[in-house]
Amino acid sequence: MNTRWRYLLGIPPAIFLLVFYFYPLISIFSQSFAPEGVFDAAKIKKLVSSSYYIRVLWFTTWQAALSTILTLMLALPGAYVFAHFDFKAKSLIQSLITVPFVLPTVVTAAAFRALLGPGGLVNAGLMAMFDRAEPLINIDHTVWFFLLAHVFYNYTVILRIVGGFWSRLPQDISEAAGMLGASKGQVFFKVTLPLLAPAILAAAALVFMFCFTSFGVVLILGGPRLATLEVEIYRQALHLFNLPLAAALSLVQIVFCFALIWLYTWFEGQSAVSLMPAVSDRQQAGPQTRSDKIIIGSTTVFMFLLLGTPLLALMLSSILTDSGPALTYYLGLMQNKAQSILYVAPIRAIANSIGFALAATGIALTLGWFSANLLSGSRTKITSVLDPIFMLPLSTSAVTLGFGYIIALDEPPLNLRTSVMLPAIAHSLVALPFVIRSLLPALRGIPRSLRDAAAVMGASPLKVWQVVDWPILSRALMVGAVFAFAISMGEFGATVFVARPQIPTLPLAIYRFLSHPGSMNYGQAMAMSCVLMLTTAAGFVFLEKIRFAPGAR
Repeated sequence: MNTRWRYLLGIPPAIFLLVFYFYPLISIFSQSFAPEGVFDAAKIKKLVSSSYYIRVLWFTTWQAALSTILTLMLALPGAYVFAHFDFKAKSLIQSLITVPFVLPTVVTAAAFRALLGPGGLVNAGLMAMFDRAEPLINIDHTVWFFLLAHVFYNYTVILRIVGGFWSRLPQDISEAAGMLGASKGQVFFKVTLPLLAPAILAAAALVFMFCFTSFGVVLILGGPRLATLEVEIYRQALHLFNLPLAAALSLVQIVFCFALIWLYTWFEGQSAVSLMPAVSDRQQAGPQTRSDKIIIGSTTVFMFLLLGTPLLALMLSSILTDSGPALTYYLGLMQNKAQSILYVAPIRAIANSIGFALAATGIALTLGWFSANLLSGSRTKITSVLDPIFMLPLSTSAVTLGFGYIIALDEPPLNLRTSVMLPAIAHSLVALPFVIRSLLPALRGIPRSLRDAAAVMGASPLKVWQVVDWPILSRALMVGAVFAFAISMGEFGATVFVARPQIPTLPLAIYRFLSHPGSMNYGQAMAMSCVLMLTTAAGFVFLEKIRFAPGAR
């Protein structure tokens, strides 16, 4: 394709980012420094001088750091096992442990409420066992509750990034150190660990960013007393209507997120790590000794306890009623009872989410296709600049984006605040970087020789595209579509700002039901969480099959 025509492909995504990313962020800057149209740094000064907001920033930072350390400590043994051993059901387990990472945050919070909450299965069992009227495990609305959820959510990040990189490390260096008399401990600390350090740091930076910008988990499990920056932005904007202060907090959030994503990309460049690493070509051996079997078995059991029990508790809570197992809560999703907390039956929230997800997937795939085709050409100064620009939404909090929409898109010429399409637009913006990253390697990996051979044999350009390009690109498009659809189905941070009250999405409906007392509300929240969990999990198990299918490398 002619370079000039290729540059034209960048116009639609550039316009989309300009209108729905940069303009809202500029509006946040404007609200922070010029809320009345005249420069005023009062809100920024208030943040700096107020001990409360300093404590919010400090709490956001240290809980993210502690979550990252705990995740590293618990996930590195799993990374070692999956990098070095081949064992039964390994591929299935790899697919299943992806599920927690791709789960919407409201589902993660609901799962931990179902397991360890005051009315959760563990407390219910202990109360019955010891004949107690009060819960024995009382971690609801404490930092430990969402720290556990953060480890659950980010375990797979460490496992994939570090484990994938570890599996591709050359073995001859470690073997040479062993032949020279180094013990296994010395080989690990003096050879393996320095080689792993960039991958570990890249994974840690990504986990820290996810925990730093955690919203749904902290909001539901932490309660009103434990406010991170995300929760405080939400509270100032939607509860107290203090838009200038919320904008100032968002500005702080943006600065931190940009710094964190820069750290991640720098470490990523040092080690060529990836969240979706290629399948390793190394021939992994099965367990040879009893200690190998013990390590594999204990790691698998730990993964089930950490990652499986919350999801199992969620499913059980959706069918266990006061009168025994039943589908009462699922049948209740079809009803719109008087004085319901929703304007429509919960089943309508499911339909709304599917509609928004389909629209967001279409937008993200279209813009991602244009962007990836532009970036896949020969590298120029323009594409070198556009590549990181197209990735910027990944480094920006969804809460910040949603807040930017309510202050930027509420007056002409972009009066979209009440538009039914605004949630789909917000979701597609969040999904766009994932779609681009799914398509770009496939476009760059199409062998030029195959195209030339087909052309020499008389195939027209259209036929070449059908025979050579499309079989390769169709798989990448499917991966991008699964990512976009799942991200939209579970998106909560931006949706809480932009969704119209009478058109709630599934995550919003789950949050509203969890926020209101009553066994029916709680049970229906669990049932909706199961629907969302199964929808998301099915998509990503399918994605894993695509990645590991023959010809997927």
